[in-house]
Amino acid sequence: MKQAASVLGIIGGLLGLVIGISYAGWIALTGVVEAEVPGLLAGPRNPGLLKAVGVAAPILAIAGGAMAVLRPLIGALCLSLAAGLMAYAFGVGFFVLFPVVMCAIAAIFALLGSATKEPGAMPKS
Repeated sequence: MKQAASVLGIIGGLLGLVIGISYAGWIALTGVVEAEVPGLLAGPRNPGLLKAVGVAAPILAIAGGAMAVLRPLIGALCLSLAAGLMAYAFGVGFFVLFPVVMCAIAAIFALLGSATKEPGAMPKS
C-alpha cells in the first residue's frame, strides 16, 4: 500500500505540475493579449492563486508521495491537502481530475498502509 501511495503521489504531483505550468502559460498569454487588444481574451479572476497553487500543490504532492513509505500519516496529510488545493484552484475539469484523483487515492493508500504491517517491514520499536 505504501509503495502504491508513493508512486501515485509522485505521478499525481508531476501531472499537477504540468497543469500548473499550463495555467501559468495561460495567465501570461492573456496578460500579453489583453495589453495589446483589450477584451479579446479574458484572463482568470484569480491569477495569483492559480500561480501559487500551480507550484505549491504539486510539490506538496511529490513530497507527500516521497514520505508515504516511511511517514505514511504525514504523507497522507500532504497528499490530501494537495488534492484539495488543486481541486479548489483549478476547478473540476477532465485533465485536472487526473492529478486530483491520483493524489486522493494515494492519500487513502497511505492511510491504509499506516495501519498495516507489510511483509519485510522493519518492526516498530
